[in-house]
Amino acid sequence: MYMHRWSSEEKEYLGTITPGRSYKEIQELMNKKFSCNFTFDQIKGAVKRYGFKTGRTGRFVKGFTPWNKGLKGVNFGGRETQFKKGHKPHNWVPIGSERITKDGYVQIKVQEGQFQRNWKGKHVIIWEEHNGPLPEGHAVIFADGDMRNFDPTNLISVSRRELLLMNRQGLIKEDPELTKTGALVAKLQSEVYQKLKEDNHEN
Repeated sequence: MYMHRWSSEEKEYLGTITPGRSYKEIQELMNKKFSCNFTFDQIKGAVKRYGFKTGRTGRFVKGFTPWNKGLKGVNFGGRETQFKKGHKPHNWVPIGSERITKDGYVQIKVQEGQFQRNWKGKHVIIWEEHNGPLPEGHAVIFADGDMRNFDPTNLISVSRRELLLMNRQGLIKEDPELTKTGALVAKLQSEVYQKLKEDNHEN
């Protein structure tokens, strides 16, 4: 397997452009700058190997409509679910706050008084901003496997069954295009299975 030897100029430029960008964006900039054909995996490996940080904090990309736009002052949970002034629990945080789950997902607080339902995956919120409500029984996955890359083009909606098939068959890759192809394969497999099930039921 060919191993690219990174020059000092390439490493310096890589370190300069990495913060705030996805691996796909970095790949495109590197190939354009040096007229090379760096693969997605080469870029990701180099970023990690040389200790550079993408700094993808999950901030909304310029042009996004914030999930809570126009909701200032709205009482999400109703008065009966609100803590009285001065009696908030020690771990209380305001709506709009973020947290990271034990599985590494970023969640945003969207309401009060509903315990776990107070929080919603940031990737789901952003997907819904661009596509409408997530269908029941569906999940949103990251095409490049980077749970901090909230670019809308990196977010894919799949059914739970399709996600199960993708996990079983290793169809979730670091290359977003391969993952998107894998999602189509899983969707087709799921539809074929459902059709066979219906035919058997009729017989």
